[in-house]
Amino acid sequence: MVIISASMLPSLCVSLIYGEYDVAVDFAITVAVVGCLGACLARLTKYSLQDLKVRDGFFIVTVYWFIAAIIGAVPFYISGAIPAPVDAFFESCSGFSTTGASILTDIESLPRGILFWRSFTHWIGGIGILLFAIAVMPSLGISGQNVVVSETPGPMLDKISPKMTDTAKTLLVIYSILTVTETIMLLFGGMNLYDALVHTFGTVGTGGFSTYNTSIGHFDSTYIRIVITVFMVLCGMNFNLFFIAMKKGPATFFRDTEFKCYLLILAIASSFIFLVLLFTGEGESAGQVATDAVFQTASILTTTGYATCDYETWPQVCQIMILLLMFIGGSSSSTAGGIKVIRIVVVLKLVARGFYTRLHPNVFRTPKINGKTIPGDSVSLIASHIFLYIFLLFIGTFLISFENVDMTTCLTSVMTCLGNIGPGFVDIGPSGNFAFMTGFSKMVLSVSMIAGRLELYSLFIFLTPQFWHPDR
Repeated sequence: MVIISASMLPSLCVSLIYGEYDVAVDFAITVAVVGCLGACLARLTKYSLQDLKVRDGFFIVTVYWFIAAIIGAVPFYISGAIPAPVDAFFESCSGFSTTGASILTDIESLPRGILFWRSFTHWIGGIGILLFAIAVMPSLGISGQNVVVSETPGPMLDKISPKMTDTAKTLLVIYSILTVTETIMLLFGGMNLYDALVHTFGTVGTGGFSTYNTSIGHFDSTYIRIVITVFMVLCGMNFNLFFIAMKKGPATFFRDTEFKCYLLILAIASSFIFLVLLFTGEGESAGQVATDAVFQTASILTTTGYATCDYETWPQVCQIMILLLMFIGGSSSSTAGGIKVIRIVVVLKLVARGFYTRLHPNVFRTPKINGKTIPGDSVSLIASHIFLYIFLLFIGTFLISFENVDMTTCLTSVMTCLGNIGPGFVDIGPSGNFAFMTGFSKMVLSVSMIAGRLELYSLFIFLTPQFWHPDR
């Protein structure tokens, strides 16, 4: 509560700078009330802290994300920018989960302070709300290891420093460097500081909120599109690789199986879309087609969700390619969502082993990643994760079908929220939004966004009897 309320201060300052004094007062009230309440609770419980168990880590992560989304919705609601509580909660969930789905029909009419906060939630959610707290938790007598295992967006977290606190600080430094670098580069492209910061938050957090109704398409600049494309790709990578590369050199990236597959998917998909668009006469020039193809491929694969054009006007085969990219997602231990490239790689290796076993039944072949054998329990967890992902996708689609909209809208609305992507197809495509849905559907999708951000298990483990066993 203290961290989230303090993170509203930049938005308060933005409101003052642009003369939005009513909005500034709303932020000030939220900061004061939430911050004081959080400080009092911290003071009251300071001497009753204990070492965290695995169950505690899952519980804290899940509850904190919902609390953060509720607090984040307060400025939207009390300022009148989003008058419906469910809509405000949906927008806040979308921000903190770095999804980028929206119920807003006219973004440009909102106060700048509100839009700044809306995008800043991407930046906070991108690194993980708890990652901020892990650096200070040890001083309160709490170990961060069990928490970060529940929070990390990939199937595994390699500790890049002996202490989890050092790991958190290192990742924050890398994250901040990327943020500052992109902001400066966008300023060189002609953006003002406000737009540069807002779109950097959306890029580095792979969220996709923009201050314009036409997203990045508002900026008629190839330079800006290239810069954002590069940083979307960087932030869809495994952040641990950045740290290791600083010590062992750039060759670290190309020794990593997931990274090579990530780039391969990006190259094949963007090349395929470019060639199809080129031969079907889409776009004014080959350069524009290439820029749009690479930008949209990177945007969907990294689950950022920015748009430079409406991909629903593309040939059907290109739309199917976009749909496949939605299913894959970015790299493990990145700010991206989706199933993750590493899980797809492991499943493909299992399929390949199945073919090999059929041909050579007496030979046992173990799948490997980066030259190391994948443990059996990891394979089982990855397989069960993908099964749970697909299961929840169908359950969510069934619930959204009560909206009585077409099947594509139902399916992609859940897929884009569960995968933290943003835009979908038909009614929720790049030129649409989620405003038309009922409160029930928005709540289902809000839970889906948080579930996807927490890698499913952290949320749904609450439903198991084992979780509530006192010895866990």
